[in-house]
Amino acid sequence: MQGANVRTLHVLAPAPVKAGPATAADDPNAPTVPVAPVQRRTPPDGYRRAIEAHRQAVRPSRVNPAIAEAVERQTAAMRELSRRAFPEPDVVPDDAPASIEVSRAQRRRQAAATEAAALRRARAERAAREAGTAVAVPQSAALRTTA
Repeated sequence: MQGANVRTLHVLAPAPVKAGPATAADDPNAPTVPVAPVQRRTPPDGYRRAIEAHRQAVRPSRVNPAIAEAVERQTAAMRELSRRAFPEPDVVPDDAPASIEVSRAQRRRQAAATEAAALRRARAERAAREAGTAVAVPQSAALRTTA
């Protein structure tokens, strides 16, 4: 039957499943069938050779060097922006860990600066609302953010 073509394909609906409480798991009188491990046949030699040849084939690189270079530039720029936005804390000499008290005092100072800036902004916004003008609140100092 060479040259035979498929002209139609009939897709059948799945067989209806019997719904109800009488299932094999619920029936205590149902015979139990021991589960045997699946025995797989050894694949033919031709199949194994084809798989091995496929694994050894070297795929040509599809990476455009210009795109790879642009990705590297973009990554470097993002790292620089991240470094500027979240600078590393001052390094303690000899890589000694900072004491807890110093860390707590630094956090308190940062929290106080943030609170003062928030109060200044809230006061300026309230004054602008009462005066009926647009809010123009300049940031006096850059605030650090933590994740």
